[in-house]
Amino acid sequence: MSRYRQMPRFGSSTIRRFSTNASEMKKLGARDLEDLLQCAIPAFDGLFPPEHNERVLKLLYRLAEWHACAKLRMHTDPGTLTHFAKLTPEVGRLMRDFKKTTCAAYKTFELPRETAARSRREQRAAAAKAAAAPNTVADPAPTPASIEKTLNLNTYKFHAMGDYSSTIPLFGPTDIYSSQLVRLLC
Repeated sequence: MSRYRQMPRFGSSTIRRFSTNASEMKKLGARDLEDLLQCAIPAFDGLFPPEHNERVLKLLYRLAEWHACAKLRMHTDPGTLTHFAKLTPEVGRLMRDFKKTTCAAYKTFELPRETAARSRREQRAAAAKAAAAPNTVADPAPTPASIEKTLNLNTYKFHAMGDYSSTIPLFGPTDIYSSQLVRLLC
């Protein structure tokens, strides 16, 4: 029996097939992240002990709901925008609770490709340092070990989630604009 869960297909154009190991996927597009989010609830259900399973499933459901509200092409006052504005702090509370309880219960480490990339960066830095000081002997490269990783909620993307519901009435739904115009003006 495979240690990976096999997920059933969802129609021919609804969800694209993605890698068996989703954590190893590179260069994710928005549609890839959306597909992963849509498949997350059935994939994660039952993987954790009951005290964490309920928390994970509720968080995934609220994230999917938040994502659906953010992608709506037509919002109605007071309906969808009010719901979206109430949902955003709920998602934040669930994320902080998830980090404080579930994340604290499990040790997570960087992926093998992240360990290899860090090792290559360290080797390049050591080679550059040795080239700058030619009279020194270069130390042999240590064997790379995976570094423990934790969920970081102190990111701009997480912080900006709170601005979505107030930005939509000003600029419209999030799928009709991008930061490209701002970059062209600078």
